[in-house]
Amino acid sequence: MPEQTAHTHKPFEGKISEETRQHFRTAREEFHKSMEGMIPPEFAEHRHNARKEMLLAWRSMIDAALEKMDEPNKKS
Repeated sequence: MPEQTAHTHKPFEGKISEETRQHFRTAREEFHKSMEGMIPPEFAEHRHNARKEMLLAWRSMIDAALEKMDEPNKKS
């Protein structure tokens, strides 16, 4: 199965017109902008910081797992 990315995956290409797809794209962008307007800036900043901390936690777990894999086999 070929690898698909968000940038190249176009499930409706050829099924609906490019004009319709562009309207959906614009509607989605405007919806995101309206949601940003409803969220207080402090919340957006907190959400950003929380996401960053979660990514750092995952990086730490992956680093620990890689280090453990590099250790020679120890017999207890």
